[in-house]
Amino acid sequence: LQVRAVLDVLILFLAASATALATGFGVFPVAIFKERAERLTPLLLGFTAGVMGVASVVGLLIPASREGSVLDIVIGLAVGVAFLVLAERHISPDAHFLGQDGPNARSSALVFLVLAVHSLPEGLAIGAAYASDSAGLSLFVILAIGIQNIPEGTAVAVPMQRAGFSLWRQFWAAVGTSAPQPIGALIAYAAVEQVESLLPLSFAFAAGAMLALIVVEVLPDAYRGGRVAGATTGVLLGGAVMLGLSVLLGV
Repeated sequence: LQVRAVLDVLILFLAASATALATGFGVFPVAIFKERAERLTPLLLGFTAGVMGVASVVGLLIPASREGSVLDIVIGLAVGVAFLVLAERHISPDAHFLGQDGPNARSSALVFLVLAVHSLPEGLAIGAAYASDSAGLSLFVILAIGIQNIPEGTAVAVPMQRAGFSLWRQFWAAVGTSAPQPIGALIAYAAVEQVESLLPLSFAFAAGAMLALIVVEVLPDAYRGGRVAGATTGVLLGGAVMLGLSVLLGV
């Protein structure tokens, strides 16, 4: 049993680390398209919103409703929303970032910190789903987080490319925004394994934080500048991909 438990933890850590590494792949569209990559931002952010929205509802809230009470879900949602909103409200990065100064460096720092803050609840979602007995749920949540991490990597790379950072600095900065995910995954898994009643609360918390991020950050950024068609296409595409994946995995 102890060997199995250690193996489970190792697999979870590797899976959560893989979702973090996926963020780094978001820098390659910027490397390929350079300045033109910024035009893809509304589409990519919309795609992220669609993926996160479906993952939050199908992968977290619906399973939470099966495992816990309405009160559990309401409390978890409220705490998750409050966590995300308060964390982002207190982000005020310095204009100095990784040896660079100026407005583009400040923008890079802000994007980095915002994404790093919301990576923790994503990690919690991975850990809680992994601890669940629901068939296909952990794979669905892991794939959802990994898929939506790629456009987030692009969001990190765009201002860094303007600020003059190298490709590899962009890559590791993008991965760094998701570094809290393996930590959050292990914390949630350990908590749920010790106290099974925490499962619906942890699901609802992660869903609340991710839904708040969509409303507060992702969608406003996607639709900024009147680029409605690209953002809406991204939302629909991201949602469709995750709905198809949920059907495929039987979630």
